[in-house]
Amino acid sequence: MHRTPIFFVLTPHFLLLDYAGPAEAFRIAAGLGAPFDLHTISPTATLISSLGLEISNLAPLPQELPSGALVILCGVMKSSDNYQLPEAQAVVDWLHSMQRPDLQVACICSAAQLAARAGLLDGRRCTTHHTLIERLRQQAPKARVEDDKIFIQDGPIYSSAGITAGIDLALFLIEQLASASIAQEVARHMVIYLRRNGQEAQLSPWLAHRSHLHPSIHRVQDAISHAPEKHWSVADLAAIALMSERNLSRLFRQHAGLGMVEYQQSLRIAHAKKLLENPSHSLEKIAELAGFNSIRDFRRVWAKFEVGLPRR
Repeated sequence: MHRTPIFFVLTPHFLLLDYAGPAEAFRIAAGLGAPFDLHTISPTATLISSLGLEISNLAPLPQELPSGALVILCGVMKSSDNYQLPEAQAVVDWLHSMQRPDLQVACICSAAQLAARAGLLDGRRCTTHHTLIERLRQQAPKARVEDDKIFIQDGPIYSSAGITAGIDLALFLIEQLASASIAQEVARHMVIYLRRNGQEAQLSPWLAHRSHLHPSIHRVQDAISHAPEKHWSVADLAAIALMSERNLSRLFRQHAGLGMVEYQQSLRIAHAKKLLENPSHSLEKIAELAGFNSIRDFRRVWAKFEVGLPRR
């Protein structure tokens, strides 16, 4: 199995939560079987964090990065001052020298400024902490800096808004690089109540409607998400929840915010969108693999969640 090398890059006075939040999410994911190899690197072996805690034995910036690497740049306090330090410039120079098509870079909070100075944001959509939007626009005049997003992906470059948005971005990356089920489990383990999506107000179907703490409803959602194409009966799901069918229907809507049928439909459409990436699949085959009884049923449900079913 291909493993993704992930490099967290720290500079002086890094924001501790910018680092610890996403790093813990990836660590938990790796413990659940996600193919991640985690590294923390810096221009200097010892740093002081935003809270005055010292971190040492940091690995140096590597001269080369392995194929498929993900570099995560962590933000700092008082970026107007701390990004003028030579260590920050060393990271900018290193990023510029590391550029290649398969390199993915994620910027947490103020760290988008480092990517901007390295030229990584030119021609791309991006965001940063709401207090730094205008500064980023000045530093990346060729970028499209947006101020109303939690996080943004544009090709291999990711950027997030302030501090805790780095955890939202980490969950999104875990979903993309590992699986939706692992991202779900990480979010639940970290007791993250709101799994916010970066592009729109609507949440990722795999992570949405999980902002509750009812264990039985989570078990039902886990079962559906692991096999959205299966024709689940209410009786099957009630057995998983260890409650009556009537009680499950009531509690599912109360805690998840929608009915079980609509929840499964949203996941089937998300599964179908993934299947559409395979050009050899006909729409009929995709409808079958996604669990729909007919192409007509598939088109009807697609229209509830998406616009314009691609032609095949």
